[in-house]
Amino acid sequence: MLDSELILDKTDLQILRLMQVNARISNADIAREVGMAPSGVLERVKKLEQKKVIMQYTAAINPAALKQNMLAFIAIKANEGPGNIETTKHLAAIPEVQEVHHVAGDDCYLVKVRTYDSASLVNIMRNYLSKIPTIISTRTTIVLETVKEQQRLVIPEA
Repeated sequence: MLDSELILDKTDLQILRLMQVNARISNADIAREVGMAPSGVLERVKKLEQKKVIMQYTAAINPAALKQNMLAFIAIKANEGPGNIETTKHLAAIPEVQEVHHVAGDDCYLVKVRTYDSASLVNIMRNYLSKIPTIISTRTTIVLETVKEQQRLVIPEA
């Protein structure tokens, strides 16, 4: 959890902006951009990691390179009461599920699934979702074209 008393200053925000674009940027390169010593940048980055501002470092992989061309969003209704997390545990355990969101409205969950093709999507529906006892219904939307997809956050100037 993010420390509620954590205050990010202008330099922290600059560091986050640079790292969000390129997580492999060196401390020396960050130091040049923000006008600090590399040791000071290293200390700040470690604090941002400890405070869970920086949660992980990942590589953005082109799904087409792995032939994962099917993207779908599945709206799910479940019969569990508020606070019950049984369904979320099951959904999060499915390897092809990239995101699980507990949502307000008619549906309980919105799930993002990326897989190879429609046959593999059907396989997920039959062999995973249909076996989760709390699921009442699903509604699947298949993505025809992705215009924008990113994980970057808007980082304020300060």
